[in-house]
Amino acid sequence: MSLTVDVLDPEVVHTVHDYGDRALLLEFDSTEAVLAWAEAIRAANLPGVIDIVPAARTVLVKLDGPRYQQPTRQRLAKLHVPRSAASALTPPETVDVELAVIYDGPDLAEVAELTGLTPEQVVAAHTGTPWRVGFSGFAPGFAYLVGGDPRLQVPRRAEPRTQVPAGSVGLAGEFSGVYPRQSPGGWQLIGRTAPGQPPMWDVNRDQPALLLPGMWVRFRAVTA
Repeated sequence: MSLTVDVLDPEVVHTVHDYGDRALLLEFDSTEAVLAWAEAIRAANLPGVIDIVPAARTVLVKLDGPRYQQPTRQRLAKLHVPRSAASALTPPETVDVELAVIYDGPDLAEVAELTGLTPEQVVAAHTGTPWRVGFSGFAPGFAYLVGGDPRLQVPRRAEPRTQVPAGSVGLAGEFSGVYPRQSPGGWQLIGRTAPGQPPMWDVNRDQPALLLPGMWVRFRAVTA
């Protein structure tokens, strides 16, 4: 069963699907809308909602049993969200996490060529505005960051690497991200986190993931 619900902003329309009998899946047209709705659902503290899982174009609302499915649909239809989803990407005065980055990535020159910028301008664009954690995935601790300079939107590499070092900072499409551990990957690598930076994923921390959905992140350029 699915239901399309128009919200305050006529450009933001979401469709709600049953996801089994203990969850609802909300579909959106943009990550900005995902962020706005995930934030609004968290703030509403709806009865029976036990988890909210954002992704690139969806929000999964996990419920504490089948009896909450229909009431949650009705509450979502009445939920207030920002009139413009873009407000979800309006940077705050302070960020949650600042990451020092050495911008010597193997794809920096290619990104500069793809964007028509110089390597120095790529670095300035990447550090010039905060990024927001849209969602997590791919590997434990990997956060998909959105809301950066639109000039940095570049395609993934045509041929992924079999090994990307932990701490590598990359770009792909509208996203930026930091590889939490060595793994295969196809993102354009423009730098690496500087020594001494906290790891993206540490099971010995109370909260293993350094970056959580909704957080704001700023990158700061440092020398090797």
